Amino acid sequence: MTARLSLYRKAEQELYKLDRSVKAQFYDFCHIFRTNPDQPGLKKQKLKGDSRIWSARVNQSYRALLTPTGVDADGTENWLVIAVRHRRYVYEELQVAVNRVTGEIEFVDLAVVGDSALRRAGITLTPSEPESPAQAPEPAPEPVQHVAEPEAAPALLAAYDAGQLRDLGVADQLIELALAVTESTELDQLLQGAPLLSKDVLYGLAAGMDIDEVRKEITKPVELGQRPDLDDFAAAATRTKVTAVDDDVQAAIDEGDFRAWKVFLHPTQERIVHRHYNGPARVSGGPGTGKTIVALHRVRHLAEQLPPGHNKPILLTTFTKNLTTDLRLRLASLVEPELLARVEIAHIDQLAARVLGENTAPGRGKQRVYDHVALNEMRQLLAELDDRRWEPEFLLEEWEQVILGQSVPTRSAYFQARRAGRGRALTRPERNHIWKLIEQFTARLDKLGVETWGQASERAARFEIERAAKIKSRRAYKEEIGGKDLIHRDNSSGMRYLGHRFQHIVVDEAQDLRPAHWKMLRAMADPDLANDMFIAGDTHQRIYDHQVTLGALGINIRGRSSRLTLSYRTTKEILVQAMRVVDDKKATYDDLDDGTDNLAGYRSVLHGPAPTFVPYGTWDDELAGLATTLTTWRDELSTNENGAPSDPSGRIAVCVADRDMVSQAMYYLVTKAGITCAELTKDGPKGDGEVHVGTMHRFKGLEYQRLAIVGASDGIIPQTSRIERYRTEDPPRYEREQRKARSLLFVATTRARDALSISWHGKPSPYLPV
Repeated sequence: MTARLSLYRKAEQELYKLDRSVKAQFYDFCHIFRTNPDQPGLKKQKLKGDSRIWSARVNQSYRALLTPTGVDADGTENWLVIAVRHRRYVYEELQVAVNRVTGEIEFVDLAVVGDSALRRAGITLTPSEPESPAQAPEPAPEPVQHVAEPEAAPALLAAYDAGQLRDLGVADQLIELALAVTESTELDQLLQGAPLLSKDVLYGLAAGMDIDEVRKEITKPVELGQRPDLDDFAAAATRTKVTAVDDDVQAAIDEGDFRAWKVFLHPTQERIVHRHYNGPARVSGGPGTGKTIVALHRVRHLAEQLPPGHNKPILLTTFTKNLTTDLRLRLASLVEPELLARVEIAHIDQLAARVLGENTAPGRGKQRVYDHVALNEMRQLLAELDDRRWEPEFLLEEWEQVILGQSVPTRSAYFQARRAGRGRALTRPERNHIWKLIEQFTARLDKLGVETWGQASERAARFEIERAAKIKSRRAYKEEIGGKDLIHRDNSSGMRYLGHRFQHIVVDEAQDLRPAHWKMLRAMADPDLANDMFIAGDTHQRIYDHQVTLGALGINIRGRSSRLTLSYRTTKEILVQAMRVVDDKKATYDDLDDGTDNLAGYRSVLHGPAPTFVPYGTWDDELAGLATTLTTWRDELSTNENGAPSDPSGRIAVCVADRDMVSQAMYYLVTKAGITCAELTKDGPKGDGEVHVGTMHRFKGLEYQRLAIVGASDGIIPQTSRIERYRTEDPPRYEREQRKARSLLFVATTRARDALSISWHGKPSPYLPV
């Protein structure tokens, strides 16, 4: 009799960590088992605690734990490998079951639960193969910290009962244990080997989410729809994410966690990726929750549904050039070349420039300049007019966000324009005065032969809106006089069929796009088709002043919004401090529409050292301390876990508030500490230095193993000299500037994966949790 083997995700992750010799023996085991699962040398036997779990011998020390999932019509047995571990950690109390919510097979691993939680629940683990006293113990599959049981401590989840946890999808075997937990460290141990849904639900409740929030945001998205048969393992196996064990399994496992990223998605993420949407959809979530991963998998999913062809009906876009480069590299690792060729990957300004190029006569185009150039021109204009009534920054923002953002064509239209979030209201005479200044300013730019990227985006949006109107008119005409067969007449007569540029548009870092960008994108895809736009973003990370209301721009996401809450990048210790940066009772964050967004339930299951907060007397002292920290980190990362040399380059970074501090920090590190540096630019790292250095804006979308934020002083974060005058002159704008500065620091702190150091000289930033 032959067998078919599949790997449970937890088992595959365990295999990544095993010694190469054990992996090789596991490959041999798989071959033998598939050929004859009853081969005597496998010593296959049932566990006494759960008759659905079998133990089979991989080698003298390691065992594969398996569960049968049915027999094919030809007699082939189907087995699922649920764990691979040392025999010392194979216990009779291990259990496998079908989850009542998801209908998937779940393996409950009590081998990694803390001793105190087990004692409190009255559980004693019984090894299925007791060790003889002469045998030395092997390391556990995951490190387990033994925590002394606190005396008379209240239960962490005392507000909930077993019935509520069961309804939310927590595995039965974990419910009583979870209700007995008294502190977060103990909960971490309990959930170390827990099924994903149980882990998410319990962490969500512990993080302060209420029952309804957990049900809506965690349980509901992965719910099967009908009650599953809890005894039907064959049906459950078809719903469980597994890897088939075939002749390529060795290469697959050796590829390790990178392959896991490509193949596996969290169930909540997977439902979002594969869902059919009848209109624009949005996914939000804090840093590291996988929004970009979801966006990339969404592109892959859409590409796989395309009919054969050579066109590019899918657009993947984001705000900046360096993020676009990163998206292109990651997508190339995720999809086959033939599918990648069907995707247009371009940053949003590049897209606008292409539209303008198609609609502008040769030699008539303007040079495009960044906002700092435009701001200097505005300052010069006001100086020449001796007009001190308005700040140049305010006028430039009013022009960008209100006049260009809403495509306001005339002074009378400006009198009626909405100015939500722009600060104090303007009287009609004030608007009239501002309009005249803007007219003079734009004439000045025109005379110089330049335009801002905001202007370019607004013009591109108008061209695309005109194109969409022609498409709509042409479609109505065809339907009126003969239907779609006129398309063939157009083709035979040599006329080019006019259609929307893209069938699907996927946007990453959506919170940073201008209103004009959204109008352009809306016009590029047919609003009457399903799955037209997929939007990923987090307004807590908005570091540019581009406020939008998608509904007002023709992009209706109501009822098609999802939120991710589990961070896969930042450790719990770093995340706790980062959350305190944006924990301002006065600040509210929009949801890219008319509602508000929050980070309720945002959490991490990763652990690492607590962030360090270090004060210094002077900037020079702080730079000296930075050099010491970087030298220590570099030395620690120069050797890997096996003691072999390792290159730390590109794994350490320094983050500062402005360009001047970048230059000063790099000069000090190179000349005084002998540490080579690469500056982060809009095109990525410049040079091959071992430590990357850049402003907070440049860290958007990046991550580093170890990160130092320096110069986090009061007056620098936020820049008091720039915004303090708004405190009394324009309180709403003052709060907006504070929120933007908080978001910038929040983005910076969450770029750290394993270690974070924050320092300042003088008085610390008021946003720091110190």
